[in-house]
Amino acid sequence: MLSKKIFDLQAAIQQRKEWQDNGDKIVFTNGVFDLIHIGHLSYLAGAANLGDKLIVGVNSDDSVRRIKGPGRPVNDQHNRAVLLSCLYFTDMVVIFDDSTPINLIKSILPDILVKGADYSIEQIVGANEVIANGGEVKTLNFIEGYSSSLIIEKINRQNS
Repeated sequence: MLSKKIFDLQAAIQQRKEWQDNGDKIVFTNGVFDLIHIGHLSYLAGAANLGDKLIVGVNSDDSVRRIKGPGRPVNDQHNRAVLLSCLYFTDMVVIFDDSTPINLIKSILPDILVKGADYSIEQIVGANEVIANGGEVKTLNFIEGYSSSLIIEKINRQNS
């Protein structure tokens, strides 16, 4: 029951089509979401408020290690996906193994692509594809001082 919102790519494409056929506005965002904190929750709730269905792409463990180094992630991809799927405003979680979500975005083609405001539209992977398909790209502010990396750094300082 905990993983009923976790989809593989083919199932995600099919579900997205059903939602689209029903007239739902599809929002997509992605990230590592290693240690879930209030910043993640605020960001994801804000993304969900932009449309009818929220799809969250989650970096696989291998993808995270390529991006953040050998000590990450703290929580494995299954745990991260299940935690995200338990949020009432998350409608779908898809784990992707690439270093960027470009193939996932091209497959799903959301109506709205969302990233943090630390990115400019020109830096957002998939922005060109979403815009070319008639969609929008939006950025949301983060709550300052909250990130998984900062939490890990704090724990490491306390343990040294």
